[in-house]
Amino acid sequence: MFYGHEGPLIFFLLLGFIVLMAFITSLWGRVWCGWACPQTVFIHSLFLKVEKFVEGNARKRRELDRQKLSFNKFLKRVTKWILFLLISFHIVHSFLGYFVGTRKLFWITLGSPSDNWTLFTTMLIMTGIILFDFGWFKEQFCIIACPYGRFQSVAMDDNSMIVAYDYNRGEPRRNKVTPKENEGDCINCNHCVKACPTGIDIRRGTQLECIACTMCIDACDNIMEKVHKPKGLIGYTTENKLTHKPAPKVQIRSIVYLLILIAIGAGLIYSISERAELKVQILRSNSTPYQTINTQDATPLILNQFKLKISQTDAHREVLTLKIISKITNVSLTMPYDVIEMKQDNFQMPVFIKFPKAILVDGKKKLIIGLFNKKNEMLKSMEVDLVGPIK
Repeated sequence: MFYGHEGPLIFFLLLGFIVLMAFITSLWGRVWCGWACPQTVFIHSLFLKVEKFVEGNARKRRELDRQKLSFNKFLKRVTKWILFLLISFHIVHSFLGYFVGTRKLFWITLGSPSDNWTLFTTMLIMTGIILFDFGWFKEQFCIIACPYGRFQSVAMDDNSMIVAYDYNRGEPRRNKVTPKENEGDCINCNHCVKACPTGIDIRRGTQLECIACTMCIDACDNIMEKVHKPKGLIGYTTENKLTHKPAPKVQIRSIVYLLILIAIGAGLIYSISERAELKVQILRSNSTPYQTINTQDATPLILNQFKLKISQTDAHREVLTLKIISKITNVSLTMPYDVIEMKQDNFQMPVFIKFPKAILVDGKKKLIIGLFNKKNEMLKSMEVDLVGPIK
């Protein structure tokens, strides 16, 4: 279990994720964008399927866009957006369930929104963002808002895997001017452009907007089958292979990223291993520094109040006791509990220390207190400053 004060550990995770993405990109290109990014996964596995179910394939959807508003078009658009809204509601509630709890969230949804305005407002805002992003913005996010497309040029080189058009085999494309015997394999059908979710022409080379979804590869392979030509006119390859240049056995860029990634992982493991499983603090109370207590023998005692805080990260629950280690006579500890049972991760209680004024030197005296387990083994020692009147 991790606590708020251990937030700097997130730095290792964020930095590690960035370097990991750079390492993956240097080897396999933008596979994250096409196959693992939530933007792509949600759009193609949920929202695009709804569009196909309601409005038909890409050609029918384009035809519907060009049509004037009619009852059929209105019905299809309303049905599609209602289904989009239901999917967005489900995604947001599933996300909120991790923080609120599924059972509690279920009963909250059956109640009035006024009972949980903060949660209700959060749900509406998140639903609106998801509906806008996955329902309308779609791949425009990859082109306009996502920084990874700009980042890829730094991580990739001529040996990185990319979705590419084999111009040596495909050019010149079929057209009215080029003699048939001189034509390449590309028949200029534009199916690769129609299949691309970001609307680029992969035949123009590697572009910022390409998310490596490989839909153009599938579209081109289908056409190659129909015209009885070998597949792979558009394929997953490298620039060096397209230009028939020898690829180096070791990619220095990838090795550097891997070494940095290992260093970050080692730093994270070391930081976690250095976490104290039992953290103890004894802090002076915010009230008066000391109090004077009159006794029957006319020898006043000084009372100092502290607050003991204990946090435990491991699953094994300790039974603890607090004892004075310093060999100073007439000093006593007073606590609500003689034995501390760590039933939860965090524990705190007030601690009162009584002592005679005679032990003070210039109004101060250091005292060592130890925290012991049930085997009488000291787990922690703490130093506190006893204070009292100077005169």
